[in-house]
Amino acid sequence: MESKDNSAVSSDQKTNEKTFASSVTMKPHGKSTAASAIAAKPNGKSVVSSDIPKKQKSAVALSSAHGDRSMFFRDVSFGPHEAELRFRLIHFWEARNPNTKELIGQEMLLIDEEGTVIQGFITAGRVGMYKLTSGSIYKLSNFFGSRSKVQFRVADHRATISFSWNSDLKVLENHPVPILEDRFRFHSYEEFQANCDRRLDLYDYVGHMKLVNGQTITDHTALDEVDIAERRHLCVHVQTHDGPVMKLYLWDNAASEFCQKFISYGRTPTVLLVTTVNPKHLGGTLALASMASSRVFMDTDVQPTKDYLAWLSSNLDIANKITAEVVTKPEPVTLEELYTYIKQETAKVAWFECTATIDDIVQSSSWYYISCGGCNSKAIKGPTSLICNNKKCVKREVTGVPQYLTKIAVYDKSEQAVFAILGDAGKELTGKHASELVAKYFESNEGLGADHPVPVPQALLDTIGHTHKFIVKVSDHNLTGKTQTLTVTKIHPPEAPLAIAHLEEGTTPAVSDDVLKGVGDESGSSTSFEHSAGDRVRKSSESLESLESKRSKSG
Repeated sequence: MESKDNSAVSSDQKTNEKTFASSVTMKPHGKSTAASAIAAKPNGKSVVSSDIPKKQKSAVALSSAHGDRSMFFRDVSFGPHEAELRFRLIHFWEARNPNTKELIGQEMLLIDEEGTVIQGFITAGRVGMYKLTSGSIYKLSNFFGSRSKVQFRVADHRATISFSWNSDLKVLENHPVPILEDRFRFHSYEEFQANCDRRLDLYDYVGHMKLVNGQTITDHTALDEVDIAERRHLCVHVQTHDGPVMKLYLWDNAASEFCQKFISYGRTPTVLLVTTVNPKHLGGTLALASMASSRVFMDTDVQPTKDYLAWLSSNLDIANKITAEVVTKPEPVTLEELYTYIKQETAKVAWFECTATIDDIVQSSSWYYISCGGCNSKAIKGPTSLICNNKKCVKREVTGVPQYLTKIAVYDKSEQAVFAILGDAGKELTGKHASELVAKYFESNEGLGADHPVPVPQALLDTIGHTHKFIVKVSDHNLTGKTQTLTVTKIHPPEAPLAIAHLEEGTTPAVSDDVLKGVGDESGSSTSFEHSAGDRVRKSSESLESLESKRSKSG
């Protein structure tokens, strides 16, 4: 029997205040404009259409005549129902106990012919009984309208469609009534801030990316998929229009989906939409975290990302206003302080600013690698052409692009270290792309085969003796002791070179050639290099301190 207790469901279910359909326009300062279809005017204001187009309203009216047992989501109340529901399955995911990881059930996000969204649930004992495919349209009869959970809701409706012992689910082929493919509920920065740490409804986020795991968004941004897979998460700095910058943490499936989409574009995407994020305070600032229900969309995946991309293309001055330094705010440290931090048991992945002098370019390993022009992963030789080493890359014909992978020995007044310069950081150091330097070498040495190793170019050698501010990343590989080599994500302009010409002869011993034999074989090698250079670095620092002391006394 169908329950008559409709009073348990509030009347506000007829309108979903912050529900967006397949299109959305975000106003400046992160304030959202809610409607199911929004067309942007040149002045930035929006024209709001009705929730259901006239033709669709006619179809809905016909749909209501399918039979007395048909029901819309707006009519679902608490209790058992024998009525029939027709809906599209937007998404489904596993619900697990956060402590024991025990499977609780399967949760779903459903949308009906009127565009109303409701949550669905299948208990753990019934998981696998129904064949579910995201995007398909279904007909469900016999279900229970249960009370929606208070924490982490993904829909406005107070009821949840719970599958019962006699529920019958069938796929509807060629359904005559159009049903929206998706619907979003966006929050602005201010709204996320107001609901931070309250564990209430989970809303969606759309904006543009500033950093991905500390890397600035450029045409050559590359993802370390192995590192992301090991850590099971990544961090993206995001911003909506000219609003504040936030950290968005993507975990497990969301992190994996992010990597797949990021690489599949063949270029660097800029717009990011993540559904059902949890606002939290981390380190005293607002951050967003993905949940099991989260989905990831980029540039042209859905209408809201297309709309935001169009805005971004015409407002690049606003989008680029905040620099990477402002976003990351790395803490200035000496190399000694940096290594002390790494040895701490509580140390985590972090970014620091180190001012250091380049002592040498490590020449025992190649200073560059050949990347896939599509995803920047390493390209390897195939039978007839280059092949991308990334199995998820969609590029079949790979164009090899030389990228920096240069190891440099550096020092300050406290310690010495080995830094790895990757990608755009190399251009910041030399002023030239790696591809430009490689091409210039082969132009000057005609007749050499493509496999001929390119020696370290003069542009890199000329950096020896110069002092820079390096933004370095302490990675999990550093924390676990796999390597002491630190990755550089950005380099600031050089300062005046230190006066090493005044150092006594004999204080610079020869460096062993047995240094950093391969890209993946770093453990031990960097340590041996550092120890071989240790004496000269300390003596250099002591001499400099002595010189500075003499100058101050004589001045």
